[in-house]
Amino acid sequence: MGRYVGPSCRLCRREGLKLFLKGMKCYTQKCPLEKRSYAPGQHGQGRVKLSDYGVQLREKQKAKRLYGVLERQFKRYFKIAQKTKGVTGQMLLEQLERRLDNVTFRLGFATSRNEGRQIVRHRAVTVNGRVVDVPSYEVKVGDVVHVSSSADGWVARVKRNLDVTKDRTVPAWLQVDHAQLKGLVVRPPQKDDMALPIQEQLIVELYSK
Repeated sequence: MGRYVGPSCRLCRREGLKLFLKGMKCYTQKCPLEKRSYAPGQHGQGRVKLSDYGVQLREKQKAKRLYGVLERQFKRYFKIAQKTKGVTGQMLLEQLERRLDNVTFRLGFATSRNEGRQIVRHRAVTVNGRVVDVPSYEVKVGDVVHVSSSADGWVARVKRNLDVTKDRTVPAWLQVDHAQLKGLVVRPPQKDDMALPIQEQLIVELYSK
């Protein structure tokens, strides 16, 4: 399976916002975006006027990088969203938001979605009492996401992460119990809950061409 192995902070600079790809570093003054809030490369500080296609492409790339999915997987999410009853763009974001690696990040168990993916892959997370090691697993209303007490080394790490992310707001579609290291999906995620700087309609227009 292909994956991006280049500098993570370069992606944040390219999109002009924090994608929280480097975990704890993103919460400190060491974050490169704090020092150089312009695109990477020798022409990064130049003024570039994007075409309509360029603007749409940037939105798609931003969403892909934010959630850590590749093109083929992202396109599959879009096709499912098209067939789902509702607004296509919102259905697309809802699918991405319900990924288990994103849920661990939103609950504060991980400082980045990459770390959330790592926690899930190491079988440290259960859903309704059953170990789930698939980061793309989509949670449903009523699901209980719990960090297993038998996960060696991960409990202490998750508690440390909760302390780092304590000032980050948990979205209204989730409830978290810090003491028990578990979260509850109370309702489907909505656009207002996500607080994402993504114009999903531009992504719909891009794929509709």
